[in-house]
Amino acid sequence: MTLRPYQTGDLTAIADLFYQSVHTLCRGDYTKEQLDAWATGHIDEEAWDASFRARHTLVAEENGALLGFADMAEDGYLDRLYVHPAHTGKGVATALVNALEAACPAARFTTHASKTARPFFERRGYRVEKEQQVVRRGTVLTNFVMKKTP
Repeated sequence: MTLRPYQTGDLTAIADLFYQSVHTLCRGDYTKEQLDAWATGHIDEEAWDASFRARHTLVAEENGALLGFADMAEDGYLDRLYVHPAHTGKGVATALVNALEAACPAARFTTHASKTARPFFERRGYRVEKEQQVVRRGTVLTNFVMKKTP
């Protein structure tokens, strides 16, 4: 597995991986309606590209296949972390977050973790600051504001 900086040409693979990850890995924690609201199968490519380029964004790949991606702002906010369902449990998320945290000068890291991702972040030393309800396309989803002080 290799980590490298995001490139605009990664967007098509990222969109597919995002959809598959949400609809496969999170289906035990969210309803079909919630999954469909979270990941429709279409992303705003221009907006995602701009946000990825504005942050430190890494992709994990192996033999040209995208295994996962993640992005972190300079203030330590980890926005997205997704791994392809066929590659979970192989250290992809850990490698991505390790690299992002190591490169970030922030005094604290923050993320809004799904029910599915919460245990991963707790194992990394993140603590739940609050549970929150977010609305996506008119549907309410629960996630957790989590913080970690290195």
